[in-house]
Amino acid sequence: MIIRDRYAPSPTGLQHIGGIRTALFNYLFARSVQGGKFILRLEDTDRTRFDESYVQNLYDTFEWLGLAWDEGPAFENRSFSAGGGQFGPYIQSERTHHYKKYAQELLDKGQAYYCFCSAQRIDEVRRQREASHSSETGYDRFCRNIDPQEAAKKAASGEACTVRLKIPLGEATLFNDHLLGGIEWKNDDVNPDPVLLKSDGFPTYHLANVVDDHLMEVTHVLRAQEWLASTPLHVIMYRAFGWTPPEFCHLPMVMGQDGKKLSKRHGATSIDEFRKQGYLPAALLNYVALLGASYEEGKDIYTLDELAQRFSLEKLNKAPAVFDYKKLEWYNGQYIRMMSDDELAQQCLPYAADAGLFSGEKEEAAKQMDTFTRAIPLVKERLVFLNEVPEKIAYLFKEPQLPAAEEFIPKKSDLAKTIELLQIGKELVCALAEAPDDGHAESLIKAEAEKRDVKLGDLMMPLRVAVTGSRVSPPLFGSLRILGADCSAERVQKALEKLKLQSEDKTGCK
Repeated sequence: MIIRDRYAPSPTGLQHIGGIRTALFNYLFARSVQGGKFILRLEDTDRTRFDESYVQNLYDTFEWLGLAWDEGPAFENRSFSAGGGQFGPYIQSERTHHYKKYAQELLDKGQAYYCFCSAQRIDEVRRQREASHSSETGYDRFCRNIDPQEAAKKAASGEACTVRLKIPLGEATLFNDHLLGGIEWKNDDVNPDPVLLKSDGFPTYHLANVVDDHLMEVTHVLRAQEWLASTPLHVIMYRAFGWTPPEFCHLPMVMGQDGKKLSKRHGATSIDEFRKQGYLPAALLNYVALLGASYEEGKDIYTLDELAQRFSLEKLNKAPAVFDYKKLEWYNGQYIRMMSDDELAQQCLPYAADAGLFSGEKEEAAKQMDTFTRAIPLVKERLVFLNEVPEKIAYLFKEPQLPAAEEFIPKKSDLAKTIELLQIGKELVCALAEAPDDGHAESLIKAEAEKRDVKLGDLMMPLRVAVTGSRVSPPLFGSLRILGADCSAERVQKALEKLKLQSEDKTGCK
């Protein structure tokens, strides 16, 4: 069988983890067999909540993740580079003629009917039911038994109306779900005669979804389990048309570690948030692909192609998937360290620019860019997020504010001894900055520590704080080489003056 599946988001919000997990599983499933097709479709018939910015967010997300779909109508004025070459997604608001045609087919077959109930009447029915504590919900089928010819005349005369599906009452709908098995649903518990075509001529989600899946020859529908309750209604519609339904597979929910559906209270959920925080798309895809699926024992890191080669519906789990932010952070760190220094610099560059690390005239900017590129190897092993880079290397671009004297003092030492240590550091700093590599620099400072009979760590501590402004910083020797001998010596001298001044103040108080 040639697999044809789709991701069909409604552009009424930002793309989030749950949606992208659905998109990714459909993408991998289509790519797992030769000739498989992954379709992107915008279900934009809810015009009250539609926003063009959400459409752009979808395109931006697919471009960032590197997910490409396989077919669609010709797409002009493309604002992104992902996707099926010159093709855009299918857009339901541009396909209303299909839905009107098939709504009319159901009317002609007696499987649907015109409804002339106003919103006010439907609201009043709901209020009356609530007041009487009735167990009945939804539409009361008031227009279901109007003579079809009379109803058609009223609709043709321009009277406002919708088209509703006539649910077969007193029956049950059976269907199979690949993951959940056989499911039976009483028709009386299905949404009572749902609207298929709204009074403005736009279809509802249910009609457009079923018609498009049929016309696009979708063979498999992989979607979140929250859509399970819609499936009996869709199966009823397929049978009303005389069509064969696709195979359904309702994916396990994505939960927070508290067992509740993943939401903002757990942390970032929109892909935009993860992107701004400095996650790599490959790391996010790798981790999301494991939410509810297994691939190979003893292996954690996969390329997109490797995931596609290993993906199958049989490897999906029924149990909800738990989103672990710490695990995702681990993946991000692994992918950062797998990148070359040049690749990582390019990825981090936008964050550095946004943080204002680069400023000044052309010549100065070139110097700052060189500093930035040389600094990346210093922080690579310590990075979890790309957006951490500006803060970690800021001291290389702007002289840091010196902290309080206590920060310079090694454990079990005092201010006077620290001044002596920093004086030794001052004598060494130019040679350390000019050493060709860390090995040579370490040999120099170790030899000096032995000569002076001081601990290596105690000697390096005040020197590190003087140069970087912090006890915790990227490697000291690499920092000295980037700053250069003159700049490094100047910073040490300023730190010495600060400590000496404080020592004199304390002596004067005694």
